[in-house]
Amino acid sequence: MSSHYLPASGSGIRSGQNYGIGTQGEFSAYGPSHWAALTVFVAGAVAVVWLGRRQSERQARVFGRVVGAITAAIYAAAFVNALFPPDVRWSVPLHLTDLATMVTAYAMWSQRHWAYTLTYYWGLVLSVQALISPVLTGPDFPNYQFLGFWAIHLLVVWAAIYLTWGRGMRPGWRSYRLVVGVTLTWVAVTMTFNSIAGSNYGFLNAKPSTASLLDVMGPWPWYVVVGAVLVAAIWAAMTWPWERQRGRQAGPPPCSSAS
Repeated sequence: MSSHYLPASGSGIRSGQNYGIGTQGEFSAYGPSHWAALTVFVAGAVAVVWLGRRQSERQARVFGRVVGAITAAIYAAAFVNALFPPDVRWSVPLHLTDLATMVTAYAMWSQRHWAYTLTYYWGLVLSVQALISPVLTGPDFPNYQFLGFWAIHLLVVWAAIYLTWGRGMRPGWRSYRLVVGVTLTWVAVTMTFNSIAGSNYGFLNAKPSTASLLDVMGPWPWYVVVGAVLVAAIWAAMTWPWERQRGRQAGPPPCSSAS
């Protein structure tokens, strides 16, 4: 199950279109630009935690609305780009990153817990996967495809980190059930659409052309099953520590004294 964003590799900004830019090199995983993006990610993660812990409620509300609006604007630009030329194979917002980006924008704007929940699980597992093994083919920095890919994924992961370790929001088992239910629904709908339209949103019907973790999970459809089980287990492991902490803070139940 992938969250990668670019076209032939995801959605939104389509890779493989040079638009007359022939002088730029191609993006290469773990090349200089990739390491630079990962460095920016680490620095940004530290910064948003530091900032979130020092903000007042009013400051956090203003900051969240600004970042939410920026995230929505970047996604809107990417979505419009995917409409030219329109094609059901890449113009429909069915990649999980499409959903994650829209939910992240709303989570930052409103700080509603259900939106935070999806941002937490999708961002810290699936979007992080996109940072580690980006399905990005096309011109390197500073091409708009490169900038759009990294802006979207970094904002989603930074939002999850900011809301969790900066602002103190926490998931629970109810959150876990929500994200599993929503994600399984997305899988069913998207696989059905892919089968009808001949598309490959979410890489649910075929693996991406670039190297990814799916390569070690067997052929289709088994890599979808293995990936789903693995992700569900990781999400459970991401929930348990917070539930355990919550239980410790609540303390033992009071003992009733015998009369």
